[in-house]
Amino acid sequence: MKNEMPHPVAAIEVQGLYAAYQRQTVLENINLVFPTGKWTAIVGPNGAGKSTLFHVLTGSMKALEGRVNAFGEPIGKHRRAGQIAYMAQREAIEWDFPVSVWDTVMGGRYGHMRKDALWRRLLPSRWHHVRHAEAVHDALVAVDMREHAARPIGALSGGQKKRVLLARALAQQASILLLDEPLAGVDPPSEKLILAVLRREREAGKTVIMVTHDMPGARLYVDHVVLINRFIRGTGTPEEMLSEAKLAELAVSSIEQTATDRQTVPAASYSPAQG
Repeated sequence: MKNEMPHPVAAIEVQGLYAAYQRQTVLENINLVFPTGKWTAIVGPNGAGKSTLFHVLTGSMKALEGRVNAFGEPIGKHRRAGQIAYMAQREAIEWDFPVSVWDTVMGGRYGHMRKDALWRRLLPSRWHHVRHAEAVHDALVAVDMREHAARPIGALSGGQKKRVLLARALAQQASILLLDEPLAGVDPPSEKLILAVLRREREAGKTVIMVTHDMPGARLYVDHVVLINRFIRGTGTPEEMLSEAKLAELAVSSIEQTATDRQTVPAASYSPAQG
């Protein structure tokens, strides 16, 4: 009898997940496996539950039911260890706040700073361990923003803001990158750069999971696609999931789901959940 190779442990495994905003269910019976070291795109219409899934994975929202593991263990353990980095949508940041690009990216190191000696944590940032500055420097170089390190974040263009958010996630040096619409509203050079950075991260063994509406980019770059609209509508290769037929089915499911929601939820309490 031949020795069988062990199956690799999934980067993230979601089992029987339900989530809701107020009385409106957003995710129902979600069962998913995100492969380790692969690049997965999550695709679905607005209000499909994509961002909600990320909120559950990052711990900012509690699920009604279900279990989420990372590398075969409860995901909370890996969040606390700084192994899951999250890049939020640009709209989630207060860009008028008077903080520099460098300090914004340094925010990705706070989880690691908790492991430093107490005296370092109580002193100004220039006294932080050198490894934090090195991680921020490397992240800014990766997204071609090192020369803008001292600029206030409010002075940046849309594409530059996205690069800074990506740099903050990279500075965390996590095993899993969760990215919510990393390509939305960016200029073509920034889109090309962001995709190249994510490809290098995947090639380095990181697990990349992104919400996206960019079908051409997903077809060219990702390994794995999840179609979602409250329920999982399909998982597979880009060729399988991003065909015109599959995307048409997803669009129809969105129309049907919206009609069902409006029939079953009282008008006074109906409030469409965010993506």
